[in-house]
Amino acid sequence: MKLFRHGARGDEKPGVLIQDIHYDVTALGEDYTNEFIGSGGIKRLEQLLLKDKGKLKAIAPGERLGTPLANPAKIVCVGLNYKDHIRETGFEAAAEPILFLKAISALNGPFDGVTIPKDSLQTDYETELGVVIGKKGTNVTISDAEDYIFGYVLHNDISERAYMKLRGGTWDKGKGCNTFAPVGPYLVTSDEFPATNNLNVWLKLNGELKQNGNTRDFIYPVNELVSYTSEFFGLFPGDIISTGSPSGSGIGCKPPRFLQEGDIIEYGIEGLGSARQQMRAYVNE
Repeated sequence: MKLFRHGARGDEKPGVLIQDIHYDVTALGEDYTNEFIGSGGIKRLEQLLLKDKGKLKAIAPGERLGTPLANPAKIVCVGLNYKDHIRETGFEAAAEPILFLKAISALNGPFDGVTIPKDSLQTDYETELGVVIGKKGTNVTISDAEDYIFGYVLHNDISERAYMKLRGGTWDKGKGCNTFAPVGPYLVTSDEFPATNNLNVWLKLNGELKQNGNTRDFIYPVNELVSYTSEFFGLFPGDIISTGSPSGSGIGCKPPRFLQEGDIIEYGIEGLGSARQQMRAYVNE
């Protein structure tokens, strides 16, 4: 099932995509929250769809789509999970997966636009497969990891690389800026999502193809990442694990090409749809 949320920011309503038509399911009486995921909400939604089949109202064309999940408690990102991306960034391969947290305040809709931070030098894009956790767990085994996955989302791990590399401390400085975690448009339940080991991952910058990778080039596949992450962070319904990005980001261009005001990125992953962001300059808020 493909879930989405629509409407004005802060007032989004639940919806479902059926045969490429966006339907409102406000009659469900609940939003797509962590509680929805952890308490069997998908079953309640299935019952509603059976009951109201043929009565659902399509949403107006062009209506804003928000993040498909209202309130993930955390976004855990995996760094350098594609061999070709390691080469282009100049970083060294680590002995174990690199994990870092992305601020929830960075959460952003799939078409809302991205703000380039004040004094930014190296704002960059990274198209990523996001894994949405379905139930609580720690020290999950690789063989059991699939049972903890509720579904998948499209995520762009927007990064300010000068903050990461030149400002001292951890990567978090360049990862958690406002608008730096656009998610969606859809949350696709795992039963309807293709195997994650052969998915096309792409991004265009101002219409020019820049990222054209495939998840078969993962260093650590999804089940291993879920298991590994659960050693260090408790997993809870609605948590997102973002699995890394292939080559083609701005830092890998020769010369490097970082995002500027007015630039447009369009990006997607097979089975998850696509998103579009226009870059805008920082304004003191």
